[in-house]
Amino acid sequence: MSLITKKIRNRSYAYISTREGKKIVHKYIGPVDAPHVQKQLAIHADIKVIPEKFRPLFWDTRLEDIDVKKNAVYIIERILDMGSLDALDWIQLVYPVKKILGVLAASRVISEKSRNFWRLWFGC
Repeated sequence: MSLITKKIRNRSYAYISTREGKKIVHKYIGPVDAPHVQKQLAIHADIKVIPEKFRPLFWDTRLEDIDVKKNAVYIIERILDMGSLDALDWIQLVYPVKKILGVLAASRVISEKSRNFWRLWFGC
C-alpha cells in the first residue's frame, strides 16, 4: 500500500495505491488540503520506518538498518511472535493482511503458541 498525490490543474488530490494480484488499484481519498487526508498523509509518513516504541522488539538490530519493504518477513515474524496489539495495528497499516497470513503460515521462527493465537485471531 502506498499513498500517492496527483496534481490536476491547481489542486492536489490523494489516492491510496494497492496491488490486487497483477493489477494496481487507486482509491480516491480526497483533496490534499482536507483534514482527513492530512491525517492519512501523516500516518503514511510514519510507515516508512519502524516506530521508536517498537524498539524493544528489535533489540538485536538497529532500527535505522531495517528496511520496511525488504525486511517485511523479519518485521512481521517479530511482531507476531513478541509484539502487542498496538504493534499488530501498525503492521496492518504497512502490510496487507494476505502478506501477514502468508508469513504466519510459512514462518519457522514464530512459536507454536503465538501461531495458534494468531490463527484464532485472524480466523484461519
